[in-house]
Amino acid sequence: MRVDQPLLRRSAPLSLQGRYEEDQPLVIIVDDDASVREALSELILSAGFQSVSFASTRELLDADILENPGCLILDVRMPGASGLHLQSQLAENGISKPIIFLTGHGDIPMTVQAMKAGAVDFLTKPVRDQTLLDAITAAIAMDAERRAEAAIAKRNVKRVETLTQREREVLHEVARGRLNKQIAFDLGISEVTVKLHRSNVMHKMEAASIGELIRAWETLPAQIRQAGSR
Repeated sequence: MRVDQPLLRRSAPLSLQGRYEEDQPLVIIVDDDASVREALSELILSAGFQSVSFASTRELLDADILENPGCLILDVRMPGASGLHLQSQLAENGISKPIIFLTGHGDIPMTVQAMKAGAVDFLTKPVRDQTLLDAITAAIAMDAERRAEAAIAKRNVKRVETLTQREREVLHEVARGRLNKQIAFDLGISEVTVKLHRSNVMHKMEAASIGELIRAWETLPAQIRQAGSR
């Protein structure tokens, strides 16, 4: 089955496709060609993934499902906002959902633009089923990794929020690789006090070693890391 060809058997209508498990990966299809949406939905379903389809980027945005785990399959040229425009819009809003472009109107400049902006792949119709499924699998894995990293960062932010201002300063200096005596001199406190603060930081950050503490520090947003300095 080639995804640029209509199917003899229709996939489930949009209202039924919307009944998906929110914690499971969802492949979101945006294409103004109904036959392509049907073919993609059927292929994705056959591979064991959930899918939902939209005829335009406006319909997708109105559905408010971009926070669900999974990926996007976008046509480049559609009535209204294009797939490339949606990619740019999502990036501006801090939404890093993996995107696969699938189009019959692609060219090298479009491909370069999409890939530089972080697209997982840029495929042209007709495309082999396995090629598309491989791209979907890679995109879902990428999304899962990003979500796991975001969860770790969120957890570590909450832990940092339990630190006192002085403990944050000590954490910042430890992350810079400074020794206790250097930290003591810089902060104008005794080395014993530095050791006490560092012990408290290790406990509150639930770090078993300095290496683990530094790795936790590196997951924090830049503004929090900067706020830890004096």
